[in-house]
Amino acid sequence: MSDTTSADGGNDSTTPVTSVRPITLAAPDRGQDLQVRVTAPTTGHNLPVVVLSHGMTVTMDEYAPLVGFWAARGFVVIQPTHLDSLGLPPDDPRTPLIWRIRADDLTMILDQLGTIEAGVPGLAGRIDHDRIAVAGHSWGAQTASMLAGARVVDADGTPGESVSDSRVKAAVLLCLPGTGGADLSPLAIQYFPFMSPDFAELKTPSLMVAGDHDQSPLTVRGPDWFTDGYRLSSGATDLLTLFGADHGLGGILGSNDTRNTDESPERVAVVQHVTLAYLRTALGLDNDAWPTARRSLAAAVDPLGRIDSK
Repeated sequence: MSDTTSADGGNDSTTPVTSVRPITLAAPDRGQDLQVRVTAPTTGHNLPVVVLSHGMTVTMDEYAPLVGFWAARGFVVIQPTHLDSLGLPPDDPRTPLIWRIRADDLTMILDQLGTIEAGVPGLAGRIDHDRIAVAGHSWGAQTASMLAGARVVDADGTPGESVSDSRVKAAVLLCLPGTGGADLSPLAIQYFPFMSPDFAELKTPSLMVAGDHDQSPLTVRGPDWFTDGYRLSSGATDLLTLFGADHGLGGILGSNDTRNTDESPERVAVVQHVTLAYLRTALGLDNDAWPTARRSLAAAVDPLGRIDSK
């Protein structure tokens, strides 16, 4: 399926966007081929790439407010549907390793970027393979963070194998789950024991985004749990904290999200503009974009959030 829409208005330059789904990538070791959605501007060359990993139970068809915004401003956005959103039964032998298969999905996308490029009419030869970022929300943020260097702590308490990828030059991690162990709730310990990250090797330049009202059932701590990646890694140099925001950050999943409890187009707009500015600077497209975004938010009369940097 392919559809073309006009970019949203505003003062910044935009272009029409095309979205194609599904593009199927052969994945014989996965048990099911990997399907992705690609959203890209219809014009332009040397286009940077963002691979976006979704949260639990959603699919490649979510996050339209971010995907459309980034693509209309020059990014190719690739969204997989991970196995956990396909009704994988608890007794499936892949279930205990679903967190690792998720990371492998993102690596597979980078490995088969040429196939993806060829599958979108008019996109061939227009992608910049040297400007690649990963992004993710919630569980998807943990998935994306692994390609940026984070690891999952094994049962013996030591960090597991690294799946970091040198092709990834930047990361945007939205509501990144924090540390495990005693910080996990009984629910998380039972069903999500792999939510036990080690951030010491997360060295890829990364922007974290968190809501200061995001109280997760996965932790016994408060919303500050979602800032652990910023505190404990050298790569996460910047943190956007949205005031009054819950896990949906105002509604970044889009209109299909029936669980959003903090609907706010204004918060979504902050996430859109701040993440775009970060990506443009981190990928070497515009050195002034990120400093300008930081100054703009700091100078707001009634700011919707703040940016901390280290």
